[in-house]
Amino acid sequence: RPELKDWATATRDFAVQVLPLLFGGVLVSGFLLGRPGHQALIPEAWVARLLGGNSLSANFIASFGGALMYFATLTEVPILQGLLGAGMGQGPALALLLAGPSLSLPSILVIHSELGFRKTFAYVGLVVVMSTLAGLGFGLIA
Repeated sequence: RPELKDWATATRDFAVQVLPLLFGGVLVSGFLLGRPGHQALIPEAWVARLLGGNSLSANFIASFGGALMYFATLTEVPILQGLLGAGMGQGPALALLLAGPSLSLPSILVIHSELGFRKTFAYVGLVVVMSTLAGLGFGLIA
């Protein structure tokens, strides 16, 4: 019984910490990226120019950006929906979704402190390159 009470208290405390940040992130991404068919603060022409279509550069930019971003589990969907609505291609969207959960700037710093520069560079490079290639391949068949 005491363990159940401790678990419930810890769950409540965690939810109180995380939920405002989650809702805030979704709100900010909504203002910046909008929703399909509606203009937002970031012009659709910028997104379409950088991430539109299925070019190697669009997939690389998406995977590199995803590798540096920190995505909370539930914020990927509204962010990606806004980017797709603003002209992002399907291949770059997959590249972003593959690189995002694998890496983030905080995880890169931790990996660097534990494994050193060369191994961190190899890991980050492999994730970015493989995400780019997977996005490029998906964009060709989608």
